[in-house]
Amino acid sequence: MSTLERGLGRRSGRRHGGGPLGGALHAEWTKLRTVQSTGWLALGIVALTVGLGLAMTGTLSSDGCGTPCAEDTVRLSLFGVRLSQAAVVVLAVLAVGNEYATGMVHTSVMALPRRAWALAGKFAVVAGTVLVAATVAVGVSLLVGRWVLPGRGFTAANGHPPLSLADEPTRRAAIGTVLYLVLIGLLSAGVAVLVRDTAGAITGVLVLLYIAPLVASLVSNARWERRLHRYAPMDAGLAVQVTRHLQPPDIGPWAGLGVLGVYAAAAVVAALVVFEVRDA
Repeated sequence: MSTLERGLGRRSGRRHGGGPLGGALHAEWTKLRTVQSTGWLALGIVALTVGLGLAMTGTLSSDGCGTPCAEDTVRLSLFGVRLSQAAVVVLAVLAVGNEYATGMVHTSVMALPRRAWALAGKFAVVAGTVLVAATVAVGVSLLVGRWVLPGRGFTAANGHPPLSLADEPTRRAAIGTVLYLVLIGLLSAGVAVLVRDTAGAITGVLVLLYIAPLVASLVSNARWERRLHRYAPMDAGLAVQVTRHLQPPDIGPWAGLGVLGVYAAAAVVAALVVFEVRDA
């Protein structure tokens, strides 16, 4: 049976181009799209991002905020990412963890000449799926904000022209938010490989994301509070959404996203190394 699987894996790579990686991408995409939870979780990413963003902008009022109003309406429109990232974590962990739970991981690695190709294909498919869902979620959130905010008093007259990707800070926040969710997906997938337990991986990543802001709110030392915001993956990564400097930032927008990128890269590289040398 293993000989047949290896043969099928090699033929799949030739058929879909790109050698072993092409075959891995095709196989991982086939597996991911045939899992019922994938579609629901992708829909959840969009619904949670748009829904919470609408709740924030729909209840906002420009009354009493001054002229020009200092509210960061772009960041508020994209606020739902703080919740929808949980759906990204679950999607990415299930994409990896389900194979450990069912034992299918053994078949995956036997069908390819090198184990790392199977995992690289899985990471690429997870990143691509999250990229599509995140792009839709961010785009719709900004459209909803553009539609809702003028009715709440946020108009060009008080310093808030309609949200538009033609505006550089808005475009940076939109692109950065999409990349943020992709990096969260890669971080989660990497942790799932290292932990090899679905519940443990989901819990671990969610704690990593949400615990630092909670701890920072309880810390009385201003220096340590700033350090937590600067180096915690969620706080640092979401600095890319800031378009108005309401207060001195703890870290710059792209530098903050870079901090999250280091977390994600460390998880992915560690997962590739461990997956190559450890028994599946």
